Amino acid sequence: MPFDIDMLKAHYASFASKVDQAKAELGRPLTLAEKILYAHLHQDSPLQNYNRGKDYVFFAPDRVAMQDATAQMALLQFMMAGKDKVAVPSTVHCDHLIQAKVGAGKDLEVANDVNSEVYDFLASVSDKYGIGFWKPGAGIIHQVVLENYAFPGGMMIGTDSHTVNAGGLGMVAIGVGGADAVDVMAGMAWELKMPKLIGVKLTGEMSGWTSPKDVILKVAGIVSAKGGTGAIVEYFGEGAVSMSCTGKGTICNMGAEIGATTSTFGYDESMSRYLKATDRAEVAELCDQVKDYLTGDAECYADPEKYFDQVIEIDLSTLEPLLNGPFTPDLATPISEMTAKAEKEGWPTDLEYCLIGSCTNSSYEDISRAASIAQQAIDKGIIAKSKLTITPGSEQVRYTIERDGLINTLEGMGAVVFANACGPCIGQWARFNDPMNAPKNSIVHSFNRNFSKRADGSPNTHAFVASPELVTALALSGKLGFNPLTDTITNKDGVEVKLDPPTGYELPPQGFDVKDAGYNAPAEDGSGIEVVVNPESNRLQLLTPFTPMSSDEVTNMRVLLKAKGKCTTDHISMAGPWLKYRGHLENISNNCFIGAINAYNDKANHVINYETGEYHPVPDSARAYQKAGVGTMVFGEDNYGEGSSREHAAMEPRFLGVKAVCVKSFARIHETNLKKQGMLALTFVNPADYDKVRQDDKVTIPDFADMTPGKNLTITLTHADGTSDSFEVAHTYNQAQIDWVRAGSALNKIREEAGVA
Repeated sequence: MPFDIDMLKAHYASFASKVDQAKAELGRPLTLAEKILYAHLHQDSPLQNYNRGKDYVFFAPDRVAMQDATAQMALLQFMMAGKDKVAVPSTVHCDHLIQAKVGAGKDLEVANDVNSEVYDFLASVSDKYGIGFWKPGAGIIHQVVLENYAFPGGMMIGTDSHTVNAGGLGMVAIGVGGADAVDVMAGMAWELKMPKLIGVKLTGEMSGWTSPKDVILKVAGIVSAKGGTGAIVEYFGEGAVSMSCTGKGTICNMGAEIGATTSTFGYDESMSRYLKATDRAEVAELCDQVKDYLTGDAECYADPEKYFDQVIEIDLSTLEPLLNGPFTPDLATPISEMTAKAEKEGWPTDLEYCLIGSCTNSSYEDISRAASIAQQAIDKGIIAKSKLTITPGSEQVRYTIERDGLINTLEGMGAVVFANACGPCIGQWARFNDPMNAPKNSIVHSFNRNFSKRADGSPNTHAFVASPELVTALALSGKLGFNPLTDTITNKDGVEVKLDPPTGYELPPQGFDVKDAGYNAPAEDGSGIEVVVNPESNRLQLLTPFTPMSSDEVTNMRVLLKAKGKCTTDHISMAGPWLKYRGHLENISNNCFIGAINAYNDKANHVINYETGEYHPVPDSARAYQKAGVGTMVFGEDNYGEGSSREHAAMEPRFLGVKAVCVKSFARIHETNLKKQGMLALTFVNPADYDKVRQDDKVTIPDFADMTPGKNLTITLTHADGTSDSFEVAHTYNQAQIDWVRAGSALNKIREEAGVA
């Protein structure tokens, strides 16, 4: 029986009437995204026409999902909220803390040993509060959600930016910080600015070497890494219908790389097939009864410019395989142009490693298509020039591809299979002993992100993103610019051979199978379960509520950091080896901003402190100011906080005494995370004012006490030479969010309302 079947039956029983009411109120046809949003309005937001990109709206999501790295802080916060049980179906998935080093079996064994304290904590909290627990090795959160929990027309949030993957099964699924998850698990309304809508019309049909991955790589190249900020991307057209459900998931997954709130597709036969293949035929039947409501109205797709804020059209019949990168996922290069571009840019063209997997591309279809290339290599006598690694998305996928001989085929061309976990995609890859001094090199992977140092910790690794089948072909050639559509490879007999286009299966011909999927159901009554956190632990630490800011604390602040260029959540709070401290705020704060580039000296983790008169690592400087009772502020440029949903990138600065962050523009999730932690998230009204900020400034926000919705604040800079500058800064706080700041954090407000001392 599908999980949460009673909730699903209730959802579909009322969905059509809710959509009809919304259409009557708005007086027009609705896109799919609008249908789902309006059908999930919380009672605190009455049914009315909300302005996209302007109005804050309260929603009632159907479920919450958390991965182990972010779940630690989310659940530590939930434990403070005064609740006995989660209010909506919620799950924890242990996928981030498993390091890829040797191979699946040994790596999982090591992870269970070194992370036992964290796993035991997550399991016991889940048991106590009614949360489903997926053990280490069960798979990557987003693949497991797609296989078990995602459902057309639903709304979910997850403490990972790639929660959006569930859009492949017709959901509005949104990545959030842990504090947002606490709101929903505590039974409160969840707030979101009504998203704008981007429509992507897909015409034609893919063939040959082109894959769903190339669709999102193309979209990223068109709109940029911040072009989707504040918007839901809705795919439609004949090309969308012709695509598999897991292919749709790949496209939605990487919508996070354009900053989109989420992405989604309308319900169709591919989703029905996938639901039935994953033992959810009952859900497919429920969907079929209201299928016209589970996609956008025909009028919206016939005249998209009238109903979407932006429309993009892509002809799948002419789409060429792409490689995106390095260092940013929106730098798109057609494979036919890569050799010339790499030569021009000085990118290394020899490939030591090629990697397949991650939550983006680890479905049965993905691996079967890659295996078809591996089989050709075996049949045609081609010896791989690069090392190839495979990361299955779930134990169900792994078990099934092993049963069907696909693992044997991939291992036959030399591939190593890692554990069912995130692994190299999030920096959990033991590639170099000394990553910072590793040689300049290139890798190609089918992951979603390719920021500097993301995969292996080395700033010298140029990472490129491509489809699994193209990654496999590149592993055979060993060259970045190899074009399998036109180029040949010399086999072991010295003969030039050409690869045929990949083939594969949308779903396993013999069906999915698994012995132990890795799920533990929570206790029926968790009241007697005690959650123990050792006060001497260096992995877990109970939280202390943040104290509210006063006007004195935002007077004569110091500039902790003026970040130059791209400043992602990886720059603010690195993953990789730091993942082990995700449940210990004090310890993980030692990585705060260590990857960000100081605009005053072009160095990372090297800032001057005007209390000591010396240069320090950023966390040390922050602590020196904090010890002296001096508040600090951070400045940055565009799309600040791009990337992961990790709220640690907001909690760490808050913990270290940062009062405000002022930038040219924010990534959506990070701006919300700053607000939730009771900080000021501000933007320059005039972006050129960024240049006025000097490293020796004292910074004051004189009108902080009078902060109100829709009214700009002022920043005054007192320079060391006696001169000063003042300029306006904007904010997007509504009154409830200002109340979070006044209370010290959103969690403090929850505690206050729940009567928790």
